[in-house]
Amino acid sequence: MSDKILPTTVVGSYPKPKWLNQLIREHSAGSIPDEVMESAYSDSIKAVVKEHELAGVDILWDGEMRRDEMTSYFADHIDGFTIYGEARVWGNNYYRKPSIVDELSYRDELTVSEYRNLRGLTEHDIKVPITGPYTIVDWSFNEHYRTKEDAIYALAEVINHELKALVKSGASFIQIDDPAIPTHLDELEIAKNSVEIATNGVEAYTGLHICYGDYSKMYPAVLDFPVDQLDLELANKGFQDISIFREHDFTKDIGFGCLDVHTKRVESVDEIKDNIRKAFEIVEPKRVYVDPDCGLKLLSSQVSFQKLTNMCKAAKELRDEL
Repeated sequence: MSDKILPTTVVGSYPKPKWLNQLIREHSAGSIPDEVMESAYSDSIKAVVKEHELAGVDILWDGEMRRDEMTSYFADHIDGFTIYGEARVWGNNYYRKPSIVDELSYRDELTVSEYRNLRGLTEHDIKVPITGPYTIVDWSFNEHYRTKEDAIYALAEVINHELKALVKSGASFIQIDDPAIPTHLDELEIAKNSVEIATNGVEAYTGLHICYGDYSKMYPAVLDFPVDQLDLELANKGFQDISIFREHDFTKDIGFGCLDVHTKRVESVDEIKDNIRKAFEIVEPKRVYVDPDCGLKLLSSQVSFQKLTNMCKAAKELRDEL
């Protein structure tokens, strides 16, 4: 997709500023009008774009300032879902867990307006992340469809509608976020079919983001997924999975997670350069996209910005050396 060697990008989320979180709470309580909230989202996205540009990121996203969570955000915009309440993820972290209570159908756009807004703010390349149908269904209750598989395929048709709308609006790089795939490896074929349905007829460069699983149990089968790139969390595991990928020809481009998003420690430029070089054991440099393991929303803005800045410096120095 990119004509630059070792293009840098982000996986998706970025820390929301405290003032935005406060306004979101006030808006949810009904004390902030919609137009004020829209202005707040717009201002926060402009700030994220500027930070990413200053850090040197080549392929941008808006930091998911409008998204409260990667499952319920989309369920809120798709007919057939309802939200019952909050479910614990880990510790004191919760998300609004959806339930499928009726036939799933496309109601209104999910990401198109986000893309158009960002396109008006930057001349940089853009990547649009959207949660995959497998993960959304896996993280929801199913009270309507006979099987989980039926629900996943129905949702994949809805996502396909959205992806085609994105391409029609000018999007050229779409990332499907499917972190639930490695948690149910017995359903790998269902997950592959869901991606195939979602991307059918979509004329864009596509990536699949997967994280926090046992890659040895899904590789090389995951190479059969109909996407151009596999974006993988690697730094958090100490890059131990590199040996797995060397066992078979890695036939996709790779989104190489070179920053650990679960530590506040800012990796040095030299450390990140060493991390990125590990990708060259799998594929040629021209097939490597450089990014963090996952979204950065759990870190502070200061730490996130410095991590991205060092990552971009590392990629540039390596680019100059190649």
